[in-house]
Amino acid sequence: MISITCFYIYQLNAIKMNLNKIIKKAGHSPVYLKILNLGLNRTIPFNKPHGIKVLEISEHQIRTFIPYKKRNFNHIRGVHACALATLSEFTTGLMLISRIDSKKYRIIMKALYMDYYYQAKKHVYATFEMSDQWLEETIFKPLEKEDAVLVKCTVETRDQDGNLLATGNIHWHIKPWDKVRTKV
Repeated sequence: MISITCFYIYQLNAIKMNLNKIIKKAGHSPVYLKILNLGLNRTIPFNKPHGIKVLEISEHQIRTFIPYKKRNFNHIRGVHACALATLSEFTTGLMLISRIDSKKYRIIMKALYMDYYYQAKKHVYATFEMSDQWLEETIFKPLEKEDAVLVKCTVETRDQDGNLLATGNIHWHIKPWDKVRTKV
């Protein structure tokens, strides 16, 4: 019988091969959601100390979480503004990556603008949604005529009581790999 540790290692290696399959399974399976979070912590080590987790993911929506813990505090024991910005970037970026073929398109964050409204003194949640129509009109149709598109994603972060903490506006530059001039 395969051990749980070996199973997770096997699944983490599979994430490198096909993240979209893991994301799709994570939408229906708590085990695959855990595998997705472990894999993301491993492949994005910058986010690991923050404790960012995907709570729910589906074809059209993602809900993420950042805990109210000491590592995320600012000088007045609230969740740091940069942690909220990181959560906003992570949430929109993962959702885009889950819907856009990364072998076909390159995605890079161009800009991040944050508006802060309320001090975060509890756990923080972010939700981002996008429809098939939005993807078609905003990304795929324009890319038929242009070399690249700039996609503006807006995400709200709220505390566990529902208070609006911040609004993130993240601008993503999406381009087909065959139009990329710089080498990877």
